[in-house]
Amino acid sequence: MNRFQFVADHQARYGVKRLCQLVGVARSSFYYWKATAPDRAAREAADAALAVRIRAVRAAHDGTYGAPRVTAELHDEGVLVNPKKVARVMRRYRIRGLRLRRRVQTTIPDPAAVKAPDLIKRDFTAAAINQRYVGDITYLPVGDHGFLYLATVIDLHSRRLAGWAIADHMRTDLVVDALTAAARTRGSLDGAIFHSDHGAQYTSKAFAAACAAAGVRQSMSKVGSSADNALAESFNATFKRETLQGRRAFTDEREARLTAFRWLHRYNTVRRHSRLGQQSPITYENSTRPTPTTLAPAA
Repeated sequence: MNRFQFVADHQARYGVKRLCQLVGVARSSFYYWKATAPDRAAREAADAALAVRIRAVRAAHDGTYGAPRVTAELHDEGVLVNPKKVARVMRRYRIRGLRLRRRVQTTIPDPAAVKAPDLIKRDFTAAAINQRYVGDITYLPVGDHGFLYLATVIDLHSRRLAGWAIADHMRTDLVVDALTAAARTRGSLDGAIFHSDHGAQYTSKAFAAACAAAGVRQSMSKVGSSADNALAESFNATFKRETLQGRRAFTDEREARLTAFRWLHRYNTVRRHSRLGQQSPITYENSTRPTPTTLAPAA
């Protein structure tokens, strides 16, 4: 119990002076605490109300948002609150984020494969959309022993997931399908760079042919260096953390596919990204797209 509260609860019977001496506090401090009680009560009520708003925001986003994204959502709702206060209230009310569980190896290098040079060199930026992409394969645990696999193609300018594919295998077709999906999204990938690790799928002749056909230049990280493809690794970790939400696995393949599709769509259209000023990738692309310099013809 708070020592000041103890004094307040028993002052009528024993007196303030005696109780303050007993619990080791100054009488002036007790009287200050008592005088500021209404202000503290108001702050307590404000924190409780903010916690309700925070839980509502997190519920709308499957419990995945931390303090920065919650703050941005609250600002859009007209609640101007400091992100440090949001973080404090989340700690106080034990509104916690999500943690990632186990890992499965998805990068299986082929020692005999021809390697592409590293054209990215850990610079995960691009001056405009459709210039530089990164990609990777990650796993979706299903049931007791099964897995699905997700291949991605992420634009380094807007962080948009331009292409992706899910399958129950890690054959080269998986990464080719993701690249093909990105080409459909952009209309053309001609001249773009695609950066990956040294997985056998990315070093295969079939994927090299798909890149050549699309006009894409391949780039590869060093063997065994996850930092060289850190953005794709970070995306995979976020995807699994926010879709599994602490569970060991999805119940079945149908749930895994539906949950993945829903999250990937929300990632592009709704989920806020700190590097993009708390905008979603597609919102960011639309806000930075250059406006035409010529007038449209009159009807």
